[in-house]
Amino acid sequence: MTAPFIKGPTDPTVQPVPASVVEKVDAADTTLSNPKRAVVALGSNLGNRLETLQGAIDALEDTPGVRIKGVSPVYETEPWGVDPGSQPAYFNAVVVLKTTLPPSSLLERAHAVEEAFHRVRDEHWGPRTLDVDIVSYADVVSDDPQLTLPHPRAHERAFVLAPWHDLDPEAQLPGRGPVAGLLDAVTRDGVAPRTDLELRLPE
Repeated sequence: MTAPFIKGPTDPTVQPVPASVVEKVDAADTTLSNPKRAVVALGSNLGNRLETLQGAIDALEDTPGVRIKGVSPVYETEPWGVDPGSQPAYFNAVVVLKTTLPPSSLLERAHAVEEAFHRVRDEHWGPRTLDVDIVSYADVVSDDPQLTLPHPRAHERAFVLAPWHDLDPEAQLPGRGPVAGLLDAVTRDGVAPRTDLELRLPE
């Protein structure tokens, strides 16, 4: 059991929501009609990894029109696509949320949360303080280059599939089928549960 994540005066997750997003959310929240289910993957391999993941969860919850409904266990993962030992290991988790935001606005918020934690995009497969990736949004299948849905590589990544399956054993990846079957088809080498760690649902 870990100590609760305490927000302080220098909390980097307290970021203004773009006016365009607020306008869309305010319109949606007047009716709260038809919220969509989305799955978001989180990862961090720099700094206080657990605190960063919890901060990202809290920041998403603080977004108008977003409510976190489930938080997976934490996994520790060897970095993907780089030489062994060249980077610190990742902490990974998956959250399920309900949202009245359209996918494009949810993506804007995901990028804003990454930037709040000083995410730098100067190296492919480079280390990063925070990854916030939209894995799926309702049953949407789209090849939009700005946001491909579902995430084009989620079906082959145990560090996404394993925590998602723990959270929702009946989960389905749109266009790919049951997460349980996808997980059986990939290797779990270098992807280990951290049962000594815990992320919490926002209050």
